[in-house]
Amino acid sequence: MAKKILVTGGAGYIGSHTVMQLLLAGFSVSVVDNLDNSSEASLERVAELAGDCGKNMTFHKIDLRDRDALKKLFATTKFDAVIHFAGLKAVGESVQKPLLYYNNNIIGTIILLETMAEHGCKKLVFSSSATVYGWPKEVPCTEEFPLCATNPYGRTKLMIEEICRDIQLGDSEWDIVLLRYFNPVGAHPSGFIGEDPRGIPNNLMPFVQQVAVGRRPALTVFGNDYSTKDGTGVRDYIHVVDLADGHIAAVEKLFRSNKTGCDVYNLGTGKGTSVLEMVEAFEKASGKKIPLVMAGRRPGDSETVYASTSKAEKELNWKYVFVSYYYCRAKYGIEEMCRDQWNWASKNPWGYGKPNESADPST
Repeated sequence: MAKKILVTGGAGYIGSHTVMQLLLAGFSVSVVDNLDNSSEASLERVAELAGDCGKNMTFHKIDLRDRDALKKLFATTKFDAVIHFAGLKAVGESVQKPLLYYNNNIIGTIILLETMAEHGCKKLVFSSSATVYGWPKEVPCTEEFPLCATNPYGRTKLMIEEICRDIQLGDSEWDIVLLRYFNPVGAHPSGFIGEDPRGIPNNLMPFVQQVAVGRRPALTVFGNDYSTKDGTGVRDYIHVVDLADGHIAAVEKLFRSNKTGCDVYNLGTGKGTSVLEMVEAFEKASGKKIPLVMAGRRPGDSETVYASTSKAEKELNWKYVFVSYYYCRAKYGIEEMCRDQWNWASKNPWGYGKPNESADPST
């Protein structure tokens, strides 16, 4: 029988792409999402894209803090593992509303872990983030780097990592993989699912795509006087499908090994790309000129951040993940990232909604 995977936050950007890859890989998937910052339409499209495999997905609108609803779900389905994406993720908002983030992300996770333990499900993949490295003094970032989050969002990720380490230390039956990923971009090659942020985008590429489709007048570049090749900040951008396949590899590790313990892996490309390089690649992919407005550096922004990926490549066999009928290359370049991002944006300029449904009054 197919392994049953619970995916929390599965209607979101990374979650929906991971659900897609799980279905193609032959898993049975239950998605839990409160739809606060996602759309059920993403899952409807995943089911359509997955073809016959789509029938192996169910959706449950549940907030993880609703203990009774979560218990009811676990009582009716025996899950083999959980992939935990659910959580608020806007850095700026977390600074303005820290209690909202601690309540949603930390309490929701604790209730999830308690419910898992009560029902004998002790295999977990947690969606962490490179934000736990804070402002690294050198690159590439390895999994052994000191951890120091610099905002409430990042601290929730770091706290959850510590909670996971503690519960595994206290109960060796738990097997947990923590995935720290860097800057997800791109979309499914079909252009049918992609990133649809609510309000003003917090990340580079969603903002760029909204400029390209005419929703915003220009891209503001924060800092062009860094000691980099073109003066702009350098980050590690990873294709969202590669990232999704990294989660498949992590789940497979949980089932393959009897004693994973609590292990951590970076998911990135191991290469740094500047803001202007990404903009240039997107212009080439889209045929659109992206107007730029140069601004000063933002407080707290690092000059250069990219991952060391050797541990994931070696221990997760991430370079060659078998998904259904084809092998996925876990090293899409920025050309493919921008190509797929534009394919999604051009087909869905307003994401999963319509212009008059925009949650952002400035658009």
